[in-house]
Amino acid sequence: MSDLFASAGIETDSPGPDAPRPLADRLRPKTLGEVVGQEHLTGPDGALTRLLRSNSLGSLVFWGPPGTGKTTVARLLARETSLHFEQISAIFSGLPDLRKVFDAARKRRATGQGTLLFVDEIHRFNRAQLDAFLPVMEDGTVTLVGATTENPSFELNAALLSRARVLLFRALDEAAIAKLLVRAETLTAKALPLDEEARGVLVRMADGDGRASLTLAEEVWRSAAPGETIDAETLQAIIQRRAPIYDKAQEGHYNLISALHKTVRGSDPDAALYYLCRMLDGGEDRLFIARRLVRMAVEDIGLADPQALVVANAAKDAFDFLGSPEGELALAQATIYLACAPKSNAVYNAYKAATRVAKENGSLAPPRTILNAPTNLMRKLGYGEGYRYDHDEPDAFSGQDYWPDRLGRQHFYAPTDRGMESRYADRLAHWERLRRERRGDG
Repeated sequence: MSDLFASAGIETDSPGPDAPRPLADRLRPKTLGEVVGQEHLTGPDGALTRLLRSNSLGSLVFWGPPGTGKTTVARLLARETSLHFEQISAIFSGLPDLRKVFDAARKRRATGQGTLLFVDEIHRFNRAQLDAFLPVMEDGTVTLVGATTENPSFELNAALLSRARVLLFRALDEAAIAKLLVRAETLTAKALPLDEEARGVLVRMADGDGRASLTLAEEVWRSAAPGETIDAETLQAIIQRRAPIYDKAQEGHYNLISALHKTVRGSDPDAALYYLCRMLDGGEDRLFIARRLVRMAVEDIGLADPQALVVANAAKDAFDFLGSPEGELALAQATIYLACAPKSNAVYNAYKAATRVAKENGSLAPPRTILNAPTNLMRKLGYGEGYRYDHDEPDAFSGQDYWPDRLGRQHFYAPTDRGMESRYADRLAHWERLRRERRGDG
């Protein structure tokens, strides 16, 4: 960045004292004790506090949503440990940039000065770039602190994770956001022109993001007329509502679809509807949701209510036909239906068990009794010999053996007594009794 300033004829490395600075930057904590919302890390018994007391920081990965203090805490750690703070972003840096940073850190180390290298958006580096960190982490050239909003288990390679400790940064709760707003009012020496309800709305609009809460506060101050007190409705018109934090391809996507699936499985229609609306509000692909509803119908409801699959498919077709927003009501209806339906995973378990046996036992031939014999040769070999046509048998049930000789009879499907599946349980028990009778097994 200094090269950019120099090329423009600007000879400064930092903004002057009178340069405009965002409120979030002006309120940046000066000590770990001033960090809000991360007491499990920075409090008296927090993980980072303990590391600092032991004088052994080690490389770290900060994982958490935006605006939770990851960059600020990294800066403060460098100050607390007297390490030189170096910051790069994976968005704008490549291997040549990393080599320059590592070379500078080696020179610093030769003079007795350590380096804390803070890498923002570290998950955006590819495998080769991540591997470049390994030797400098191992020999102590740098103490790496990487920041990511994505799950490190999925986005960072195992070699780097084995050399770094992952620390979870939490979204700020409403109390922490409210505390930040009070600090902002103290710093600016002016109260937010909001009534009590609007203040609560502003806190919720921040969505756990401290930086966003201060940006929203600045918007309020800029928008308010002299002497005006803004109510909740006016606030929403001014702010135009901040978009939810929801990345359809990343962690938020998987967290919310997991929550939707589990609340349906747990028969809580209200919670299921809430998570459905969270996903719709975040811009999730409606057909992705519809496909997941179909999966819930067959995985978690199955034959306890076979109509669930019909309803889920109908919701998908209705959305295809109506489009958004009208078609979303069909998805909501299907969600509530599935959540209220009796639950059974007996089909799901039976399918998994049958799949495992099929894979483990190879290409076993079915008994010749149930094989067709379209040629004379096949008839001579006994294909179809002794087959009994069930519809011609008493109760339309022959009780004959359909299993490969080597495998023997298996039992995969264990119906529950829930919903309509109880009928299948009774029917199977009836057939089993008939089977024993026809074979003379008692």
